[in-house]
Amino acid sequence: MPSAPLLLVLDGNSLLHRAYHAGAADGFLDGSGRPVWALRGLFGFAARAAAYLRPDALIVGFDCPQNSARRADFAGYKAHRPAKPADLTDQLAAAPELLAAAGVCTLVPPAWEADDVLASSAAQARRHGWRSVLMTSDRDAFALIDETTSVLRVRNGGFDEAVLVDAAGLPELCGVTPTQYRDFAALRGDPSDNLPGVRGFGAATAAKLLAAFGTVDGAWQALDGGAAHLIVEAVGDRAAGQFAEPEARAAVERNRRLMRMRTDLAVPELAEARLPLDLAVVRRALRERGINLGPSLWALTGGIPPQREPQDEDPIPELRPWVFRGGLSGRRDPTPGQLSLF
Repeated sequence: MPSAPLLLVLDGNSLLHRAYHAGAADGFLDGSGRPVWALRGLFGFAARAAAYLRPDALIVGFDCPQNSARRADFAGYKAHRPAKPADLTDQLAAAPELLAAAGVCTLVPPAWEADDVLASSAAQARRHGWRSVLMTSDRDAFALIDETTSVLRVRNGGFDEAVLVDAAGLPELCGVTPTQYRDFAALRGDPSDNLPGVRGFGAATAAKLLAAFGTVDGAWQALDGGAAHLIVEAVGDRAAGQFAEPEARAAVERNRRLMRMRTDLAVPELAEARLPLDLAVVRRALRERGINLGPSLWALTGGIPPQREPQDEDPIPELRPWVFRGGLSGRRDPTPGQLSLF
């Protein structure tokens, strides 16, 4: 039987930041001297992902630039981040309009973030019997993985380091299941969002606690029920002592609340996000910003794969075997659902 249709959802902020830093050395400008290298890179991410995944629909989400419901909840949320460079701010501001002009379904939810667009879009796909792939460089999206939802994570090193992670592969990658991931992240904390975790709890210790108790709530029940020795057996004396502190519970509760992504945002009907895009419309929108992606647009616009020539400036890359890299010792075979895509 044919597989369910596929929705590809991009975290516009995350990927545009990646593209900005990857292309900053080139500093590509349009004819008016405006920076466009991150815009070009963001569209390139969409085009190359579409070339491999062949999605039936595409949505791109962005953080609301004016207001933040999470910052209203916790003033320290992302408060430590320095001001963005002007050339990055300009491209972030221009990205939703550029994508919309190209015919891409683009969402900037008032007071919420691209993560919430990913979560709500995945929920929309699930309700309609679709599969979804969420493309981002943030690990937060791992909490959204289930039997119909996978995460295409773009990491340091560019396309060669991108991995597609599904429900079968996440335990090998992080040591926890998708339903445990939010507790895992809350225990560990998220320095990038200025959310401290529990002292003494890195990834390995958090995974051990969840392996023993299933959830943080289960560990708290053991602690409150006089079974503190079970916490010690799971994570050792020092970490168990930190976990028992009142401020640890407060930190985890705050982190879980702020890390919870909304699944009920108003997102368009999937028919409104359908591919293919109109090639003439896409090229006109891109050329107005001095961007020309050439044949790499084929998967977004209903074309056929171009013949690869050695001299091509925009070739379609080949699949390679996936391996763990960066911080994990040794080389391992790929786990199910994890492949090097770029």
